[in-house]
Amino acid sequence: MSSFPRYSAHIGYLFADLPFEQRIAAARSAGFSAIEHPSPYAVPADELAVLLRAVALPYVQFGLRSGNAAHGEKGIAIFPDRRDEFRSNLFEGLGYAEATGVRMIHVMAGVLSAEQQKPEHRECYIDNLLLAADEGEKRGIRIIIEAMSSATVPNYFLPTAASAKDAIEQMGHRSLGLLLDIFHTVAAGDDPIATIHDCRQLIAHVHIADHPGRHEPGSGAINYDAVRSALGDIGYGGYIGCEYVPAGKTVEGLDWMKYPA
Repeated sequence: MSSFPRYSAHIGYLFADLPFEQRIAAARSAGFSAIEHPSPYAVPADELAVLLRAVALPYVQFGLRSGNAAHGEKGIAIFPDRRDEFRSNLFEGLGYAEATGVRMIHVMAGVLSAEQQKPEHRECYIDNLLLAADEGEKRGIRIIIEAMSSATVPNYFLPTAASAKDAIEQMGHRSLGLLLDIFHTVAAGDDPIATIHDCRQLIAHVHIADHPGRHEPGSGAINYDAVRSALGDIGYGGYIGCEYVPAGKTVEGLDWMKYPA
C-alpha cells in the first residue's frame, strides 16, 4: 500500500462480529495501517497497549466518555452543570491516551435543540475545549472536534463542518483540530471537495462512509476518487478513518481499498 492514503479501521463498525480484542489483528490482516474506536475504556489501557504492540498498529484516535448513549447523549462539553464530569472524563482520557500511544482525542459537544441553546452553552464548550487543548498540549495530544449532520444526529451542537471550523478559529489554540467526516458533510448538504479546501488548515483526521446508506466507499453517490485527490491536493498526510457500516462481512467489502471507488 502506498504512503497515501493510509486507512484506519474504525473497529466499532468494522469486524464487529469479532470480540474487541480480535478486531485489531483482523484489521492488520486486512491491510489497514491503523485502528480507532470511540470508546475503548472497557479494555484496560495496559492490556490494549500489549495488543497494539503485538500487531504493530497505531491507535489513531478515540473519544472522551460522551454521556449516556441510551438516552441519546453525544457528549457533555456544552453543559455547564456537568463541568466536573467533563474534567474527570478529560483526565481519564488523557491518561488512557498516554498509556496506549494515542495522539488525538475526540471531544463530543452534546445534543441540544436550537430553542434550548443559550450563550452559556457555547461559553462552557469553549472553556472545556480550551482546558482540554491546554492539558493535551502538555502531553503531545491533539484535541479534535467533529460536526455531525442534523439528518443523522438531530440537534447536535455542531451540525456542519463550517460550524466546527468557526469554533476552532474562535479559540485559536494550536492543539485543536478538525475531524472532517465526509459522510456527515454530504448528509448536511455540503460539497465535500469544497469543504476539504475550505478547512485545509485545520483538518487533523478524516472519516469516510458513502452516502446514502453509510456503507463502503463506492456503494453510494460520493466520488471518493475526487475526495482522495482533494486530500492529496491540500497535503493531508494523516489517516483516513473508515467509519462505515459494512454491507456484509467486513473483509468481503474491502475491494474499494485496492481499486478506485
